[in-house]
Amino acid sequence: MANAISDALQGVREVEITVTGRKSGRQITHPVWFVQEEDSVFLVPVTGSNSDWYKNVQRTPMIQLAANGTALSSSVTPITEADRVNHVVAMFRDKYGADQVEAFYPRRDVAVQVPLG
Repeated sequence: MANAISDALQGVREVEITVTGRKSGRQITHPVWFVQEEDSVFLVPVTGSNSDWYKNVQRTPMIQLAANGTALSSSVTPITEADRVNHVVAMFRDKYGADQVEAFYPRRDVAVQVPLG
């Protein structure tokens, strides 16, 4: 499955994530930007640790990632260490442009790792 989702991510600028609402228990889907490094996808919540979807995965650390008709359900690992978050943000700058990251990600205090395998 890791190969199928890795193939589906090629050339894609955003993926859809589905998380479980921490209060409602409902499945909530959002389009988000991502970067891939080795066998993981990394996400940065737009409003950092204040983002609802980030709070949701803290409560229920599972996510569904979908791109090009291929989906993967996986556990997630929140990243809070500043040096690791900065590494992920640097990858976002490389992919999307520093001006875009600065404009759309005002708070860059956390990231999320989603293993693909």
